Amino acid sequence: MINEQYFQEFPELKTSRLFLRKQELKHAAALQQLRSNEDVMKFMDSDKHEDIETSEAFIRRNLKSFEKKTGFFWAITAAVSGNYMGDIILRKIDRTNARAEIGYTLHPDYWGHGYMKEAMREVISFGFNELGLHSIEANINPANETSRALLLKIGFMKEAYFRENYYYNGKFLDSEIYSLLEKDFLVK
Repeated sequence: MINEQYFQEFPELKTSRLFLRKQELKHAAALQQLRSNEDVMKFMDSDKHEDIETSEAFIRRNLKSFEKKTGFFWAITAAVSGNYMGDIILRKIDRTNARAEIGYTLHPDYWGHGYMKEAMREVISFGFNELGLHSIEANINPANETSRALLLKIGFMKEAYFRENYYYNGKFLDSEIYSLLEKDFLVK
């Protein structure tokens, strides 16, 4: 079901305004700036990247998912300028069920311009039309209304609300799970 050819060479994706390329160590400084931003990390339920070494380790971990054939970790860059804008990942690729999880972050300078929707549509299209996924899920903090609205616009449906299923920073937190089936994807 999963098209294994995409694990031979990392797939680069393009839209009219964006270029999604393999996240690399050279992106560590930009990633650290992104993932140390209070606004970006507000609903991430993970530690901020206080130094570049933390971002380098994060990139290495995510690149191993490609080596293990369980995920893709893209840097989102502006097509014209090449400026680093954020990141997007397809991970936890489940070959038995043709399912993966999507995750994403975008620098606040680029919020409100449709960039993440554009990036997500391209990654989801790749996941369904090229990779062979049947469904994609997203796990969000229930307070993240912006992320929820984005998922709903793309066609995701709420699958579950888990009460206090995630322990972070000394407390149990809730999670909302959204899912998109290939047949329900609004933009092919």
